[in-house]
Amino acid sequence: MNNLNNSLKKFLGNKNTVTILGILVCLAILFIGYNARIQQKTRLTKVPYANQTIQPKTKVTSEMISYMSVPESFLVGSYYKGGEQIIGKYSNYNTIIAEGSLFYTDLLVEEGKLPDSSFRNVPNNYTLINYGVNMTSTYANSMMPGSYINIYFKATNDKGEIMFGKFISNIEILDVKDGEGRHVFENSEEARTPAYMLFALPEDMHLLFRKAIYLKGEYNVELLLIPNTINYQEDFDASKTVEEVSSKDIKDWIEEKTEMVDVTTILTDTESSVNGGNNKKETKNG
Repeated sequence: MNNLNNSLKKFLGNKNTVTILGILVCLAILFIGYNARIQQKTRLTKVPYANQTIQPKTKVTSEMISYMSVPESFLVGSYYKGGEQIIGKYSNYNTIIAEGSLFYTDLLVEEGKLPDSSFRNVPNNYTLINYGVNMTSTYANSMMPGSYINIYFKATNDKGEIMFGKFISNIEILDVKDGEGRHVFENSEEARTPAYMLFALPEDMHLLFRKAIYLKGEYNVELLLIPNTINYQEDFDASKTVEEVSSKDIKDWIEEKTEMVDVTTILTDTESSVNGGNNKKETKNG
């Protein structure tokens, strides 16, 4: 036993031996660490993904979900790990979930928390207008949210002359909806027919806008929504006398003709025109 101990001491006392052992230990540590890292990067985990393109504001069903195994190192961000967490939720109002995409948590919301982008974009102290349109008045559905319009005014005055001019300028389109209240441009796979255009006006202009609508029957008032990229010109009957008026002239004329009318009457009588019979409540922020 003493000979064995002496041999071991002599062996460990050799500098070359210690160096070799140190190198071997280091190599072993590097190998174990490298192997662990490789296993970590290549370890597969099962995750749900969209097996079809999911349009905005769509309820997710089990038929829309498939599963795949991917290396954990490929997964970044916050995502749902099980189908039971996904089924019944809705794709967000501004989100298209592409086929093959994971279900990231910011892409899905509960139905009760699903926002309407139209209302989110109403400026402070403005009133939302939900105005009736059609395919023709939207220039073949080319007037989209985020673009701007001018409102032109056309009416017949007491002399039987046609008054025509730009009434309100540079109004942002907040949304365009179809007859069922769905966003016309939110679905890239379905053609929807515009029925209402949503925009917002400051309170004084909102009331003036309603007064103009109130005069529609008596003075043949027309309010034309025109893209602000177009220098609009009306083709009038040559037999008609046309007076081109400024925005101020239009405002003064409207105020004069509605001076003796109670505001409540104006708001009540124009409710269906301004809200399209679809959204009966005025919406204000601020």
